Order: sequence, then structure tokens, then C-alpha cells
Amino acid sequence: MTARMDKRFADLKAEGRPALVTYFMGGDPDYETSLGIMKALPEAGSDVIELGMPFSDPMADGPAIQMAGQRALKSGQTLKKTLQLAADFRKTDDATPIVMMGYYNPIYIYGVEKFLDDALAAGIDGLIVVDLPPEMDDELCIPALKKGINFIRLATPTTDEKRLLTVLRNTSGFVYYVSMNGITGSALPDPSLVSGAVKRIKQHTNLPVCVGFGVKTADHAKVIGSSADGVVVGTAIVNQVATSLTKDGKATADTVQAVATLVRGLSTGTRSARLVAAE
Repeated sequence: MTARMDKRFADLKAEGRPALVTYFMGGDPDYETSLGIMKALPEAGSDVIELGMPFSDPMADGPAIQMAGQRALKSGQTLKKTLQLAADFRKTDDATPIVMMGYYNPIYIYGVEKFLDDALAAGIDGLIVVDLPPEMDDELCIPALKKGINFIRLATPTTDEKRLLTVLRNTSGFVYYVSMNGITGSALPDPSLVSGAVKRIKQHTNLPVCVGFGVKTADHAKVIGSSADGVVVGTAIVNQVATSLTKDGKATADTVQAVATLVRGLSTGTRSARLVAAE
């Protein structure tokens, strides 16, 4: 199952450009609209999709993603429905890797084995579970790897060499470098620091390194993409959804298109990124 992810990064490496990794919240603002968003992402230039699992207590997320999760939960989104979203997407797209991102609590309640089986059946390629440290690998990481689902870890500016080796131990798919400390959706980090951090991580792994937090524009994507294997965009997409909604949080005719337009712009940034590095 990890083949989809490996193939995508290998193809991008051959093209000589970084991946555009796009995050959206499953079920925000409702099931059908979020399925429309998911289907629009690859057409607009997204290479890997991060599918957010809404959770009532998302401590590592900024206000935009917290609000998106609340809208999704209010509209009746569940973990089962988020898996269904991926399965519905797979009916027309079998190539784009999907990574489910969120917290352990809903998976634990669902049942780890059942969740992994259902995730595989839905066409999920990887998991990012932000509140499960490497010390708890037996809970979900090892069972996921045994089933052929990538387990993607986060590294941060405060991850020292010793901790980095622990973080990378059972990581697969790619490494997600969170380019600053704090919550999601903050300011853009210093590109030279990002470049140095990517080099440091690559000394310990052959996995692609994708960089996220703070990327909002094509220029941001271009700058970050000049040193990373992928650029992750989340808050900007979630904000785009939010600003397209009615006052009471309902989708409009513009919602899906607004996201597609933003992603198209970001995609031009990542597609020109390696040109910067070569200049």
C-alpha cells in the first residue's frame, strides 16, 4: 500500500520538483462539499492529500483548523465518515496518496485493528497522529507498518540529534518538518534555517522531507520548496474554506472553487521551486 506514496515521490524526484502536500478537514463544512474539495485538489496541482480527522480537543492546532474541526463535527462528521470520504475519492482517483492526520483518541475509540483494516480498504496510504510519541509505537505505529500503512512523524526546530534518531526509527513515507515551534498557521519561518534543518534530517534518513507551517502563497511555496522535498499547506486552505462560507457556516457555490484557485497558485510555486535552487 505504501507503493502509492513511494511512486509519487519517486516521480517528483525525476521531475526535479518538490511535492505540494495539501491539508483539508474532512467534513468541513459538510460531507459533500469536503468530498468536492478533495476531488478538486489533485486537478489543481496537489501531489499528496492530508485528510484531517476532526476531533473535539485538538491541542496542537491553530484557531483556523480548530474551527474547521468544529464545523465538521457540527455537520455530523465522524471517523467512519472520514474513511468513507477517502473511499469515495478513490472511486475516481487511485494515484494520489492520502494521509490521514489527527489525534489518537478517535482511532482508539474506533478500535486500532478495525481502523487500520478500514483505512486500508478506503485507500489510505499513511497516518500522522500528532499526539502519539515514538515511545508509544506499539499502540498504532507498528500495527500500521505491519499492514503496509506509512506512519509519518513530525520533527521540529527543537528536535535534537538524539531525539531525531528516535523520531525517525519507525517513520516511513516522508518526514514532516514543522518549521517553527507553536501552533499551526503562524508566520513563515526563515528559509535559511529551514534549508539547514532539512539537510540535518537528511543526514539520518533517505526519506523525503516535507516542510510545513506558515506557507500561504506561491512565493512561500517556491522558497520552502527550493530546499525541501515537499511543501505542506494547511491553514491557508482551511481559511479559504472558512471565508467562502455563509454567515452561519454553510457552503456556497464558491467554496470548492476558492480552494482550487488557491491550490493552483501554490502549485505554480512548487513547480518553479527547483528553478530557484539552480540559479
